[in-house]
Amino acid sequence: MTHFGVIAPPFPGHLNPLAALGRELQWRGHRVTCIQIPDVEPLVRSEGLNFYPIGQSDYHPGALAETFTHLGSLSGLEALRYSVNFCQQVAAIICQDAPSAIEAAGIEALLVDQLEPAGETVAEFLNLPFICVSCAQAIHRRADIPPFFTPWSYQNTWWAHLRNLVAYHLLDRSSQPILQVINQYRSQWKLSAYRRLYASNARLAHISQQPADFDFPCTNLPQHFHYVGPLRNSSPRKVPFPFEWLNSQPLIYASLGSVQNTKQEIFHCIAAACEELDVQLVISHGGGMNVEAVQKLPGSPLVVEYAPQLEVLSKARLTITHGGLNTVLDSLSHGVPLVAIPITYEQPGTGARIRWTGTGEVIPLTHLSTPKLQAAIQRVLTEDSYLDNALKIKQAICQAGGVKRAADIVEQAVESGCPVRSPLMSAVSMS
Repeated sequence: MTHFGVIAPPFPGHLNPLAALGRELQWRGHRVTCIQIPDVEPLVRSEGLNFYPIGQSDYHPGALAETFTHLGSLSGLEALRYSVNFCQQVAAIICQDAPSAIEAAGIEALLVDQLEPAGETVAEFLNLPFICVSCAQAIHRRADIPPFFTPWSYQNTWWAHLRNLVAYHLLDRSSQPILQVINQYRSQWKLSAYRRLYASNARLAHISQQPADFDFPCTNLPQHFHYVGPLRNSSPRKVPFPFEWLNSQPLIYASLGSVQNTKQEIFHCIAAACEELDVQLVISHGGGMNVEAVQKLPGSPLVVEYAPQLEVLSKARLTITHGGLNTVLDSLSHGVPLVAIPITYEQPGTGARIRWTGTGEVIPLTHLSTPKLQAAIQRVLTEDSYLDNALKIKQAICQAGGVKRAADIVEQAVESGCPVRSPLMSAVSMS
């Protein structure tokens, strides 16, 4: 059996899917240990994984919560710019402390989130097998695929390719502090420098929790790239919910994730848009609202701090979301269409895929108003195409294999030491 280490950004949206993969591997007899800053230890252990802290000498405890608080007040490119400094700090901690932690823990292989490229550098330095996992949108770094942080749709034209390449160039320029930290260690460790951010060097396997049907057309991807669908299984962390308070009205579930949940004005707009509709609104605010703010919401929404998302979505007719990939995939896993209000990071790109697949409506944050949101909700609830398209993605997710297929790929890659070819990619390359 193998002892796997997990290196991912210290955010719930990344740690939770990898925790599901880790639990599946543990159920198969492997050991799994997450390596990160101490702030995330309670979350990781509550999800059933082992934990090894790093950064105790340089990291200020509580800085993650402070970062979340500040990020919650930002949106768009401003939020991206602010997060660079924090990501630079985390990358430096991983490069400095993870090698000794891995050796001390006896870790033999790594699962590395694509958005934590320092993890791949550590794996290369230690000559450990590693598998890249895209818990957020898979980043392909190709001219024909719009960058993950843009709302652009897929257009296979020369000008769209140029636009995309310019945007990727701007990403690399704005992310120079992260690249500089990683390249400092790569130079010290006699590894070639990174020129582009989030361009995975995975050789054995690259796993994405998107189904292929919820991505733009991507031909000629590496044959070791695998669309497996959402990484989900039963978590030991149980979340109570007053299911007895649900009524017979169509259920609308609203969530802004774990970072953007302090944007009370968006929750207010959602409640106002649903107030005059024949629906029951459930809001999960993730700790982003106090009692006074909840009491000021229009109408009579059912408001909870946290909800068992999959269970609630199994009863929902519509999801209102910031466009975080986990909430979007959870909704589509139940064939529930969406109204997305992208705020920052990869959310505009996820919104573009919602438009592309016809699984919902997307309202840019700068265009958000109660009338526009209400009209979008009514369209998605009444026009059959949204539900039909959501059910198509649900079927694709069911067929993608999910966390069990991901664990199969991980085991095969580590046991064989050879790239694990995707049947889908092999079929495309032969056609």
